[in-house]
Amino acid sequence: MKRKKILIAAIVAAAITTGGIIYAADHIDTPAVTGQSTDITDLYVFQGQNTANMVFVANTQGLLAPGSTGAAKFDENTVIEFNIDNNGDAVEDLVIQCKYDAASNKMQVYGPVKPSETGTRSKLEGTVTAETTVTPYGGTLATGTGGGLQVFAGPRDDPFFFDLNQFKKILAGTAGNFNNPGTDAFAGTNVMSVVVEVPKSLLGAQTSGTFANKVNVWLEAKKKI
Repeated sequence: MKRKKILIAAIVAAAITTGGIIYAADHIDTPAVTGQSTDITDLYVFQGQNTANMVFVANTQGLLAPGSTGAAKFDENTVIEFNIDNNGDAVEDLVIQCKYDAASNKMQVYGPVKPSETGTRSKLEGTVTAETTVTPYGGTLATGTGGGLQVFAGPRDDPFFFDLNQFKKILAGTAGNFNNPGTDAFAGTNVMSVVVEVPKSLLGAQTSGTFANKVNVWLEAKKKI
């Protein structure tokens, strides 16, 4: 199954020997992407509460109002793909692929696995490693496990803070700086979130039980063609 890249939303280098959170955001894209299943808002990578694990978070379909969140769904023709470069050459050595199965209402996760293709085209690699039922808006939290992974998928409050209106004023030259405190333009809006917790031992950048190197992580939404 071939897939074509729609959007690379964010690129982040994560020093995963530490517990600090690494994040990148890309809210409010071009009209052709905004509001689509391929619209990525946030990528987060951080060490888990279990320090032997790393947590990967992909947020999509941003700026969902509470009234529309209940009807929001993942797209079964879109793969959310975490790309992991563990040797510093800016080419993905491993991928974690997340695909929604509408028939079962489950998010299925493949990998981490070495991809047979790199760059702008992908195919689902191997078999499903872990899956979870999608948590409904306002519903009981559901998580799934498999292959050492733990997975969540469903709507969540948009965690990113940004004073968009003040930013526009600064760009227009009518303001010189941000306010303290600012006004969060994303307050009260939701995203569709996928969270995958992965043992560090599966990420391929270990030396004597600890990560000696940085890994580069970027997120793509790839739509079936």
